[in-house]
Amino acid sequence: MEVANRMFLERGYDAVTVAEVAKEAGVSSVTVFKHFPRKEDLFLDRAADAVELLRSAVRDRAPGTDVLTSLRDSTFRLLDARHPLSGIDGRSVPFFRTVAESPALVSRAREIAAELQRTLSEELDDDPAYEGDAALLAAFFLAGYITVLVGTARRLIAGEQADALLDDHRARFERLFEALRGGV
Repeated sequence: MEVANRMFLERGYDAVTVAEVAKEAGVSSVTVFKHFPRKEDLFLDRAADAVELLRSAVRDRAPGTDVLTSLRDSTFRLLDARHPLSGIDGRSVPFFRTVAESPALVSRAREIAAELQRTLSEELDDDPAYEGDAALLAAFFLAGYITVLVGTARRLIAGEQADALLDDHRARFERLFEALRGGV
């Protein structure tokens, strides 16, 4: 994966083939595809982490903690750690730029978002303590989260520094959760 990311960042995602990645990594293309069913998944490799974070926010929340509070807490833990999924890691600018320049990566990122929305909705449906509209909450949460991430990514690509954007990024997440809590 590191080999693929380096090659994609150096040459551009669309200019690199899976065969070239495999050769550079010293494995076969078949081996690459066993671990990454799509070329896009070599670069967008945090989808499984995002799925686990969503599942954990629903399944592993403390007794008496509602889902929205748990999602908020998870979001802000990522933000405080400057985790790549928080959208505020300044080292992610080359990643954001590469995604923005590739229609294939943008398309796959949208598919992943839909998969995450479906995952969250299913988790909420399976949670006996959740009594709201699972599909709506999942849709609103994911759309809002992505909106905050994309807005910050655009500003980072334009040259703003992550430290300068941190307070606004945090405030936008706060507004997201206020809107979700208030019923938009």
